[in-house]
Amino acid sequence: MSVKLYYAHDPMCSWCWAFRPSLLSLSKGLPDEIVVVRILGGLAPDSEEPMPDETRQLVQGHWQAIEKQVPATQFNHDFWVDCEPRRSTYPSCRAVIAARNQGQEFDAEMTFAIQQAYYLHARNPSDYSTLIELSDELGLDKDRFAQDIKSLEINETLHEEIKQSRGLGLNSFPGLLLDNGEKQLRINPDYINADAMLEKTHEFNE
Repeated sequence: MSVKLYYAHDPMCSWCWAFRPSLLSLSKGLPDEIVVVRILGGLAPDSEEPMPDETRQLVQGHWQAIEKQVPATQFNHDFWVDCEPRRSTYPSCRAVIAARNQGQEFDAEMTFAIQQAYYLHARNPSDYSTLIELSDELGLDKDRFAQDIKSLEINETLHEEIKQSRGLGLNSFPGLLLDNGEKQLRINPDYINADAMLEKTHEFNE
């Protein structure tokens, strides 16, 4: 029986960045019958408005909390000085879909590129210019990417995935759900050790 492990995320979700090492360990240890299905949850709609001070403090607070709870996670706090933050993650979500259109492997690769740009190199993934630069750095067809990322088709796909994520009850990110077509099981993300998550996948698959 085919089993899916849905992974709901947003490239600009700081907790998803912290979860990445555990996600990689989890993915490597999964039984062969379990297929990981990545879906975009979409944290924040398009906005050209500068991030309000209250929101800036909230997001920076998440970064600081992660640094304490998941010490291996790194952040470059220069972002808050060098960039003009906006509460707008949908462009980066569209970037993942546009990259995926040029090869399934680019879904995870673009996500990681966005995370590195945002959290390590103080580049703003809310800006299309940054995302197009990343597509070029990944070796994608930059012109095709630049056209796709603003297309109606990509936007529709994003909203379909957001709807799917909500329909599965994955309203916070990272979100994990096992589904074999007959039953479902939510898995709580473990940011330090993937073993407990792996144990649940094996039990579910028995």
